[in-house]
Amino acid sequence: MFYWLAELSEAFSGFNLFRYITFRAGAAFFTALIFGFLFGKPLIETLRRRQGKGQPIRLDGPETHLLTKQGTPTMGGLLILSALVVSTLLWARLDNPYVWMVLLVTVAFGLIGFADDYAKVSKGNHKGVSGKTRMALGLVIAAAASVASLYIHPPELAGQLAMPVFKSVLIDLGWFFVPFAMFVVVGAANSVNLTDGLDGLAIMPVMIAATTLGVIAYAVGRVDFTSYLDVHYVPGTGELLIFTAALAGGGLGFLWYNAPPAAVFMGDTGSLSLGGALGAIAVATKHEIVLGIVGGLFVVEALSVIVQVLYFKRTGKRVFLMAPIHHHFEKKGWAEPQIVIRFWIISLVLALIGLATLKIR
Repeated sequence: MFYWLAELSEAFSGFNLFRYITFRAGAAFFTALIFGFLFGKPLIETLRRRQGKGQPIRLDGPETHLLTKQGTPTMGGLLILSALVVSTLLWARLDNPYVWMVLLVTVAFGLIGFADDYAKVSKGNHKGVSGKTRMALGLVIAAAASVASLYIHPPELAGQLAMPVFKSVLIDLGWFFVPFAMFVVVGAANSVNLTDGLDGLAIMPVMIAATTLGVIAYAVGRVDFTSYLDVHYVPGTGELLIFTAALAGGGLGFLWYNAPPAAVFMGDTGSLSLGGALGAIAVATKHEIVLGIVGGLFVVEALSVIVQVLYFKRTGKRVFLMAPIHHHFEKKGWAEPQIVIRFWIISLVLALIGLATLKIR
């Protein structure tokens, strides 16, 4: 919205700042952060009053959770989503199709998560909307975004799979790109959802991954950068830096209240929406494979569940003491802050490796 103030730069040169993506990204970050600080406490108090007993705790989970997390309200993802949406609408160019694609995917997955959280709280148990229903709705949203991307991308990139490191390689998937992109978006959403099991565990890796993808979006959206880095130019994606900056600001505002011991959980409202956002940004920037590196922590969390389920069905035994893998380390005696901070470090290292793919060839 504020971008249009740049039109007044002839009358007042200071308005020319609004043309710059980096300036608006910084403004979006601080807008979302302040939004989180202003509305975080009132939202938490409202959620606590309305939810009563808070998020239902699984009886088959770690025993300590029944003591330390009982009564904590959920749906804190509403704070992140609200800050993200408001800040993006204020500072991004609203004529940019990539911004709308990513924003709509984020909100749509947030609505699925909200319905799931609401069902859990209203029923008083950890079973909300059925997994099949959530998966079906997620696939519909991802399909719409994937088809839209075919029309939004330049003709020479539509339906193409770009390879990191081997930068001159493009694999033409044609319409098969749609199911591939659907897998990326839905997989990212559910992987982040599985990671959200400890106070602060999911939000920081999401912010790290989003910031990394934002830098990539800015780079591939500038023809001078893509020429230097020898990566594919995707005009218009630079505006996604504003979205990711808003996500980081909103995420920090939420982390203020979610740091151990959490005053509120993000719930599926937050984890599904933020995961969907990461997948959508990766599809928009043609860096789907790089997302698997940058979001490697989420991949490992999801794989730990898949391996556990398949191995148990086949042998009746478990590979991990408990899945997802962060609960395995809890069972081994690691303290919650120990697991969280070490996973943050892993996320940061993976993000740096993902960024390095921009230059390595």
